[in-house]
Amino acid sequence: MRCRKCGKEAVMNMRQHKLALCRDHYIEWFVERTEKTIRLYKMFRREDKILVAVSGGKDSLSLWDVLLRLGYKADGMYINLGIEHQGYSQVSLEKVKQFASAHPEAELHIVDIKALYGRSIPEFARESWRGQRVCALCGLVKRHEMNRLAIEGGYYAIATGHNLDDEAAALLGNVLRWQTGYLARQGPVLPSDYPGLARKVKPFCRMYERETAAYALLMGIDYIYDECPYAVGSTSIFYKNLLNQLERNSPGSKLSFYLSFLQAKEEGRVRFKEEEAPPLHACQRCGQPTTAPGYCAFCRLVYKPSKEEVEAALEGSTDVEFA
Repeated sequence: MRCRKCGKEAVMNMRQHKLALCRDHYIEWFVERTEKTIRLYKMFRREDKILVAVSGGKDSLSLWDVLLRLGYKADGMYINLGIEHQGYSQVSLEKVKQFASAHPEAELHIVDIKALYGRSIPEFARESWRGQRVCALCGLVKRHEMNRLAIEGGYYAIATGHNLDDEAAALLGNVLRWQTGYLARQGPVLPSDYPGLARKVKPFCRMYERETAAYALLMGIDYIYDECPYAVGSTSIFYKNLLNQLERNSPGSKLSFYLSFLQAKEEGRVRFKEEEAPPLHACQRCGQPTTAPGYCAFCRLVYKPSKEEVEAALEGSTDVEFA
């Protein structure tokens, strides 16, 4: 198969786009498509500082690489969760450090959960999270720490490497259960609606997982291939497999499913009522916005306030007004 642009041998055939490209033109196409996505959804501007959440995997490292190639001020953030199974956290950290060392123009922030809070994610799970999926615990900790560093560092937005496969799988799961609150918020941009909450963006939301993997391989980005051991058997992987079957029979289905959803929301053809939540106020311990009384969910997990502390916090708490 030949490259559509130059006639050289193609390294990537994208049936969903009816496009085959050689190495150089594929890299060019991938970078340009990411830039178009950033502009289309008004994610951030050239002068903004961006914090890229990196895990050591293909998506996040490819995203960091693309943003630097495009000239953005993009620093990385790695959260060391302390997952010791087959050295998962240590291996992923080494991949991130290796990438950062080749890009001295960018800063890498490393957040070590155990060093900061005394326990790793597996230790928190054994101690306080029995009967619940560790992924939920991990998400709670990551959201808190990403938001903390973004606000403290003056970053305009947190960029994550969520690709089209991730977004389509999340959309399918939310539709199957009609999770209207999640459907109302799902999109390429989660704006910063309140002071102290960072803006979150997904520049790869229109990129297939296969496309980001191809970019990483062609650019020689060394990444961790293994999935997180706690993700094994997750519903998101099950939904991805279902969508992959659909994609094999009908190329472009995942992209159409996701983009049609976004377009229907934008045009007002579908509307989802978000669940009414209690008013936000500052956590009595860390100061981050929360709907929980007194301490936020993260601080309750980490600091385990006594009954007296909770009652004192509830007595002294006042709701914060947000513009």
